[in-house]
Amino acid sequence: MKAFSLFEKTSTTLGGIYVMLMVNRMQILYFTLIMPMYLVHSYMIWGIVAIGMLSQINLMILSRVFASGYPAKGYQGFRQLFGEPMIRFFAFIGLFLIVFKMTIITLGYADIIHQFLFATMHSNWLLFFIFLISVIVASHGMENTIRFIVIAFLSSMLIITIFVFFFFMKIGSLQDLYPLIPTDWSMHSLKGLLLIGSSFSGPEYLICLGPWLNLKQKMSKYWAVGNALTILEYLLFFVTSLLFFGSNYLSKTSFPVVNMVRYLQSPIFERIDIILICIELFNYIFFIAILLLFFYGAFRIIGGRIHEQTTRIGFMSSCITIFVCMMAIYTWFWESEPEQNIWFNIQIWLGAFTYFLVPAFLLVSINPKERVDDRMFFPIFGEQYN
Repeated sequence: MKAFSLFEKTSTTLGGIYVMLMVNRMQILYFTLIMPMYLVHSYMIWGIVAIGMLSQINLMILSRVFASGYPAKGYQGFRQLFGEPMIRFFAFIGLFLIVFKMTIITLGYADIIHQFLFATMHSNWLLFFIFLISVIVASHGMENTIRFIVIAFLSSMLIITIFVFFFFMKIGSLQDLYPLIPTDWSMHSLKGLLLIGSSFSGPEYLICLGPWLNLKQKMSKYWAVGNALTILEYLLFFVTSLLFFGSNYLSKTSFPVVNMVRYLQSPIFERIDIILICIELFNYIFFIAILLLFFYGAFRIIGGRIHEQTTRIGFMSSCITIFVCMMAIYTWFWESEPEQNIWFNIQIWLGAFTYFLVPAFLLVSINPKERVDDRMFFPIFGEQYN
């Protein structure tokens, strides 16, 4: 019987292109579909650009972390950097972050499917099928799951094509894009900036994929291109939503990105929004499958079983644990809109916090270690320097 190897590495071809695609797709998730209703004002275009530039700096830091060589060594690299007790502590914290992020994006996407596609179907079944498909993808191992990003990216290009058509329609005027300079500022605008920052999060999880990526290439340009594509997509979604609904009506529209697609007409397909929602499923499957593998890997680190063979029982136990937590939140804490907003707000803060903290923390941790290693490698020069 073939061994169940989820974290085996057999290829060295997963290079910069895969990094670019993963950076882009990990940033385009659930908040993309609701972002315009929180930004509302046209001057938030500059907010997307500004936060996107901060994200670019953040990814440059992550690229510098990858260049240090520690992520390429995987568990051994981070153990060398932090030590065994700290690695287990970080893995323990990571379990909660992974479950929380996975739960919010899955429940949010299931709500969209329930509202626009299967209104009479019980939401529990929708959650089950989304999660089951993700488990099946993850069960093929980390390497094949990373390759799945190609399918997710290519399918998403169809979504961008759909939104480009709006610019050929008379959906508004340039006056809807004014004012580009804010005349007043409010807590709502600050929350919009925080939402943008959280929406750019996701690439920080790539630090766990170092052993599967070909880091011999110069990676910084791929990080930059992936983030630049995200900025362009966010600007496309926001500008088209703003021109279509206008600022006054945009804030009153739930899921504006999906709702505006419902107005498109085609001689072949009656409802193009169905295509949009179904295509988005590939992106969610990829990210949930990656998080499932991260959760199982963190669980193995905490249990001290990182050097042992992965097992189907262990993997399925991790998946069942996550699904039980997800169903518990959905059953008891997801009934009303105020409860959902609480979970969304927590995820917004957590996403922005982890995205901008993790790269900086890793860089600060690596720099002193590299200086020590350099002086150990060149002891004579170290003595002369002193």
